[in-house]
Amino acid sequence: MVLPLGDLERTRITPYATYVLIALNALVYLVQLELGDEFTIAYAATPYEITHGTDIHHEVEVSRVVFGKDSPVVIRHAPVPLPVWLTLVTAMFLHGSPLHLAGNMLYLWIFGDNVEEVLGKIRYVLTYMTCGIIGMLAQVIAEPHSKVPVLGASGAIAGVMGMYVAWFPHNRVRVLVIRFITELPALAVIGGWIAIQVWAGIGAARLVVGDKTAGVAYLAHVGGAASGLIFAALFRPRANALREQNRRPGEWRY
Repeated sequence: MVLPLGDLERTRITPYATYVLIALNALVYLVQLELGDEFTIAYAATPYEITHGTDIHHEVEVSRVVFGKDSPVVIRHAPVPLPVWLTLVTAMFLHGSPLHLAGNMLYLWIFGDNVEEVLGKIRYVLTYMTCGIIGMLAQVIAEPHSKVPVLGASGAIAGVMGMYVAWFPHNRVRVLVIRFITELPALAVIGGWIAIQVWAGIGAARLVVGDKTAGVAYLAHVGGAASGLIFAALFRPRANALREQNRRPGEWRY
């Protein structure tokens, strides 16, 4: 197990946009706890609803693949109080558990500030949202008939990580490896994570038959990371300019 604890590359900005995104995700999770599963499922992105343009508001039984075995699960869908395609956005701010939320926000806290420094607050938020939507769409396209809701900020954060590793592959990242703390280059930490998502996503896609699902939206991670790499190529001049700016006195300005 490799768990990132922080990167060693300091920024010259206070990453307010990253802080706001973290706070917003945490706030929405508190709302989820207060309003229960009906709220969560209503605002999650269900591939079948999006591809068929219809709102499921009754119980459905699906088969979830757990450790290689089919496990029937009954999902009580709730009415979606907005156009179903908008759940591609709302689902990005929902999480399935405190651990799911904590893991996503840890990665955003570690890698988001450097990406925000390159892009500036507005571009950063726009690319974050775009990567998240593309990640959700990748999962929807992979299993268009699935009635299992998809939720989480993982696709958006995978996009942030894709940009980070493309711009700062040699930045040192402090990681926990089993019981030991060490430092690894970002390319090893994030590149390894992306490789695992691609491998797992291919395997998950093979398990999808009708309503069956592997249970983790790996393809949303892959779609988010891929879109992040595309944005990294588009905005590479800004990253290069930031590196040059940091080599000499003066402040980086937007």
